[in-house]
Amino acid sequence: MTSELRFYDSITDADADAQGQIGISGSHGGLFAAACASRAGLRAVVLNDAGIGLHDAGIAGVQALADQGMAACAVDCTSAEIGSARDSFENGFVSYANPLAIRLGVRTGLSVKNAATLLVNAPEPTGIMAAVPESRNLIRVGDMEVLSVDSASLITPEDADRIIVTGSHGGLIGGDPARACKAAARFVSFSDAGIGKNAIGLSRLPALDQRGIAAVTLDCQTCEIGNSASALQTGLVSATNRTAEALGIQRGMPLSDAIRQLA
Repeated sequence: MTSELRFYDSITDADADAQGQIGISGSHGGLFAAACASRAGLRAVVLNDAGIGLHDAGIAGVQALADQGMAACAVDCTSAEIGSARDSFENGFVSYANPLAIRLGVRTGLSVKNAATLLVNAPEPTGIMAAVPESRNLIRVGDMEVLSVDSASLITPEDADRIIVTGSHGGLIGGDPARACKAAARFVSFSDAGIGKNAIGLSRLPALDQRGIAAVTLDCQTCEIGNSASALQTGLVSATNRTAEALGIQRGMPLSDAIRQLA
């Protein structure tokens, strides 16, 4: 069975080796991650529920994969660290299964290890999800120019000194501080993804403190994970690092106010 499993701390790491296999991923279960899993050719996938959050955004992709005949389920973020495929497999429990996975016997509360033994029986999907374009836009918030990106993967080193709002989760991918942010930004925000096991959803914050980058997470119940526009519209700060706190940014503050505070 394990020969059919592929482990991806980020589903964006899936490559040609994914074709026809069962993916265990640390990525959130939103639409972009699901499209990556589908378009990589995986036969079934396990993703993190990221606290489920506003409008069920943390499992929206798991739900959407059913329309392509692809079995998928989500891991309870309190049982396994987001960004860690191995922790999902070793310690995770299912919080949501789509109808294709349910037909295979996957159910809420089942361990991911046991769910994986069922998912290896998944049929080939009947379709492929359309690519989900992730936005990268420069916008104004008050007098401040802000880079709005649905995924932190869209940040480049050339974005140094920018104020950046992301739709990504605040967990270190694979526990690697080097992947906290690709640029020496002035400020960056993430979803707290339900905070989760070992407060992993906040773990980018201290890593960015070490680089002098102000960073916050947003309560996943106040904005959609994977959607930077939603973060700007309704996101509320759930945690700050020391660098952000020193700038007067406080827990409970709307993200738009936190950005204005930088002025």
